Amino acid sequence: MTTSRPVRPLNADEEALVRALPRLIYALPRAIDADMVREQQLPLIEWIALMRLSESPQRRMRMGELAVACELSLSGMTRIVTVLERQGLVERVRCDDDARGFNAVLTDAGLARLEQAWPSNLASVRRHFLDHLEGVDLARLASAIQNVAGNA
Repeated sequence: MTTSRPVRPLNADEEALVRALPRLIYALPRAIDADMVREQQLPLIEWIALMRLSESPQRRMRMGELAVACELSLSGMTRIVTVLERQGLVERVRCDDDARGFNAVLTDAGLARLEQAWPSNLASVRRHFLDHLEGVDLARLASAIQNVAGNA
């Protein structure tokens, strides 16, 4: 996209932020995942899938919707749900309104597993992220990140 205005160079703070962002995007999920695997034997992506299901009506989502919510491909989500299904944490059931589609449904055991793992996830998120943001206006930061993500 071209613009009629000249593009301003980045100042030092902007440059530092732009350079730090890819590191955050790469390092933060890996650090939380490592903690979750070590402490709970539950990879972060499995935690996220369980969490998304717990927040959905009747603890169920279409597989495609769950994939989008977890930022995975449908085939990637299918692999994760298969693992969770083997553990009894999730069930796959045919959609009532579309016999071709499937819903992932969080079981009672899945909800219990999510609740068991929650303190580890919370501690990891605080240690690796939130504890480093003291003094930052978190509401403004969250809004700015949502704006950037919405325009990407």
